[in-house]
Amino acid sequence: MNTKIRLGLCQMTVSDKKKDNLEKALSMLEECSKQGADIAILPEMFICPYDTKLFPLYAENVENSKTLSVISKSAKYNNMYIVAGTIPESNNGFIYNSSVMFDRQGNTIAKHRKVHLFDINVKDGISFRESDVLTAGRSVTVAETEFGCIGLAICFDMRFAGLYSEMTEKGAKIIITPASFNMTTGPAHWELLVRARALDNQVFHVAVSSARETSANYVSYGNSMVCDPWGSVISRAEEKEDILIADIDLNMVNSVRNQIPVNKIID
Repeated sequence: MNTKIRLGLCQMTVSDKKKDNLEKALSMLEECSKQGADIAILPEMFICPYDTKLFPLYAENVENSKTLSVISKSAKYNNMYIVAGTIPESNNGFIYNSSVMFDRQGNTIAKHRKVHLFDINVKDGISFRESDVLTAGRSVTVAETEFGCIGLAICFDMRFAGLYSEMTEKGAKIIITPASFNMTTGPAHWELLVRARALDNQVFHVAVSSARETSANYVSYGNSMVCDPWGSVISRAEEKEDILIADIDLNMVNSVRNQIPVNKIID
């Protein structure tokens, strides 16, 4: 099993035009491929603004989603795993915040519905209620890949350590989190949480944000990053649109777990 993986983190600017967003995503994915990425990741809600009023308007059914069909073809064309950030998923009258992962042949190998909805009210900060529109998922999501198991979570899920522990117990050595922290929670908690989930599970944690657009109703923090099992930041973007390329070696997971065996269940 190949333990060396090149990651491509697409910190893209998201507009209110779905077609333009999809074209931007495809362009960034192709650039990841040109730079040799094995796995490319898009951010949370990469096809629409992060606004609960808009989610129903942009929602797609996974089974006949034009967006996901195009991303699937990109995975096959570029011979690359792709985590399609998240989209608003319409299913049987409910809307979910869902992430889909494709293998190198464009096959769907995992779908994660955001388990913990972003319902917050920060004094003198931000108020937001995903549950006004979205339905929570209920599953722990781990994909089987040529590199071993990869866990999937979404944004606010990151604050719930138990979900990440469950992915790790299912064999995940990498956990990927498409996200969109804001300018209240981002500066305060983003790096701390990304590093903490890597450290407490002794995994590589890949957190991918949209770029900061100050004119948007919801302003993303940016700062996509990759943390290693030691809890160190090994690669980090700034706030602007960017493609972050990071090389990791899964041998580090076993090395750290052997040195500090905090959980004997973990191999």
